[in-house]
Amino acid sequence: MACGAAREGKSDTASLELLPSAPCPRDYQESSPGPQFESINSSALSLLYGPTLSKMNENKPGGSQNSTCVFCRKNDDCPIKYGEKKTNEKWNLTVHYYCLKCSVCKKTGASIGCVAPRCKRSYHFPCGLQRECIFQFTGNFASFCWKHRPVQIITSNNCRDSLLCTICLEFIEPIPTYSVLRSPCCKNAWFHRDCLQVQAINAGVFFFRCTICNNSDIFQKEMLRMGIHIPEKDASWELEENAYQELLQHYEHCDVRRCRCKEGRDYNVPDSKWEIKRCQCCGSSGTHLACSSLQSWEQNWECLECRSILYSAGEFQKAKKHALPNTNVGINDCLLEESSPKLSRQSPGDQRKDLLRQGSKFRRDISTLIIELGFQVKKKPKKVFINKANIWNSALDGFRNQNFNPSYTIEIVYVNENDHFGREQPGSKQEFLSLLMQQLENSPLFEGSLSKNLSLNSQALKENLYYEAGKMVAISLVHGGPSPGFFSQTLFNCLAYGPENTQPILDDVSDFDVAQIMIRVNTAATVADLNSIINDYYKYLELIGCLRLITSISDKYMLAKDILVYHVIKRVQAPFESFKQGLKTLGVLEKIQTYPEAFFHIFCHKPENLSAKILSDLFTVHTLSDVQTLGFWNSYLQALEDGKSTVTMEDILIFATGCKSIPPAGFKPTPSIECLHMDFPVGNKCNNCLALPITSTYKEFQESMDFTIKNTLRLEKEENSHFI
Repeated sequence: MACGAAREGKSDTASLELLPSAPCPRDYQESSPGPQFESINSSALSLLYGPTLSKMNENKPGGSQNSTCVFCRKNDDCPIKYGEKKTNEKWNLTVHYYCLKCSVCKKTGASIGCVAPRCKRSYHFPCGLQRECIFQFTGNFASFCWKHRPVQIITSNNCRDSLLCTICLEFIEPIPTYSVLRSPCCKNAWFHRDCLQVQAINAGVFFFRCTICNNSDIFQKEMLRMGIHIPEKDASWELEENAYQELLQHYEHCDVRRCRCKEGRDYNVPDSKWEIKRCQCCGSSGTHLACSSLQSWEQNWECLECRSILYSAGEFQKAKKHALPNTNVGINDCLLEESSPKLSRQSPGDQRKDLLRQGSKFRRDISTLIIELGFQVKKKPKKVFINKANIWNSALDGFRNQNFNPSYTIEIVYVNENDHFGREQPGSKQEFLSLLMQQLENSPLFEGSLSKNLSLNSQALKENLYYEAGKMVAISLVHGGPSPGFFSQTLFNCLAYGPENTQPILDDVSDFDVAQIMIRVNTAATVADLNSIINDYYKYLELIGCLRLITSISDKYMLAKDILVYHVIKRVQAPFESFKQGLKTLGVLEKIQTYPEAFFHIFCHKPENLSAKILSDLFTVHTLSDVQTLGFWNSYLQALEDGKSTVTMEDILIFATGCKSIPPAGFKPTPSIECLHMDFPVGNKCNNCLALPITSTYKEFQESMDFTIKNTLRLEKEENSHFI
């Protein structure tokens, strides 16, 4: 607050000498609120009493309990209503913190005036509370009388019955009054004013947020407007010493019914069969790898309690029991019921083939996480009609449809608006999601070249497109589509760790003019140079709130940091919050925040380049296939890798599946190859099947493949880019 600010050069004695000109205890008449006086500027009292207030000590037991505030003449010591009670022992002056705020009249009586034009009402702070005046603890610290106070406008209210205050859980009438407020971000979230004030005092500016959606920016702005004081301090529970000490301890104890470790249940040796693995659901139970027949630490494991919950929910089917290979623990000695229900029995050959199909260790990890998210998807199909000439708007219409449910299986149906017969064509879900992610990457919702950040687009905000974009990314991941792959590290860190824990870099600035300002600031050699830069861009720096007093050349680093944080993070706060809400669809954001290292690569990096071996291992071969044609196929893949054809590996994958890269969760169904007696290859994107032509020579095979794939993709590209 402005109370602690004081004009430079004024001593404590000088400021105290001015005290008699203000309302004095002996001149104050509590029973008479005083005449109507014209209010002075709200910062005048801050300048007048700032040094005095800074010297006031905290209340001592028994000392200020009976002291009277020199402004309101009340003995009450209630921080929530009147603010902290402070006493200057040297001058024997006691004030309430809130009584020092606002405009103060020049004569005895009321010290606070209404800021409404031509309104001459003035009042004491406690009297204003009784008359339901509003005091804003932000900006110019304006105060409003009971006639001119701000009100919440509710356009429509369908709730006729009483609702619960989401803080105290007592019933209230959902009608906005002085004592009842509504959340600006959640339509059915209502609060008592007193409940909000108590929560704000305890939570502070860093943790005070909507109790329903956890929005802080929009929520705090509205509450400040309605007179809720949000102190700039940490939350009360964060100030307790060692309050969360137990959270710093890892659980390291084997809880299986029969532990096989001779060293005991607490024995833990990393990278061995006696390493302790915690339950992936609750984290409060553990097992030695050998005690539960786990092959590696990366393998999923749930404790009996969590697994019973998962089984009762019908999410998993019980898997066959398997032993831990290459150990001296026998099957009969292990409690096989402790093994993970998610892994089925596989032969060593099948395991090696599965590893080749899935690719790197990282993809296996992220694949497991996304497959777990996919358990939410029900088998009930929901048709989404898509016009391939207008993927973006078709997707918006489909996802915004009131009957659309992201937890239902998506069934893509392609339609053509120029087809007067209204014929429908079954489409590939993975192809649709791949095209959608490409359009999202090139949309005006993002800015930057390769690594992109959110842009500030007022029209997109108005149409709620940032929310829809986050929802699209979540749906693509959970339903087997590709990952974005174009996020900047700064954008991802904001999502995973929060904007307050993220430091952007200069590469995040896509605006050339802003980048030039930052470069000039960083390269300033003297204080004079730095002040000259500030003068050149004074209006801009003032507008974004980055003006600062320069005392040394080292101040340039803080100035550059302020500009960077504003442009990359604070400027796009509204789009970010909206995008984040959309990404919560199907629990994707929560999963990202739980496993940020696994999700980082698929959000910020493009998939690895395809090779002949990756494609060869990716496609399974149908039985009774032509041996010579399969030889031609392998030779053709090697020719593509050597650059002997205009067709690329990505072209083959697009031709057969509709995707130019392998999705993080893999393909479903698994891509396959069959050999047929025909002149040209055929790609079935709905089944991820590639039919190869049976030819007499390799030259005929290559010419047929090159001609068909190249021209098919060219025609599809022209069709898809026609609308754009």
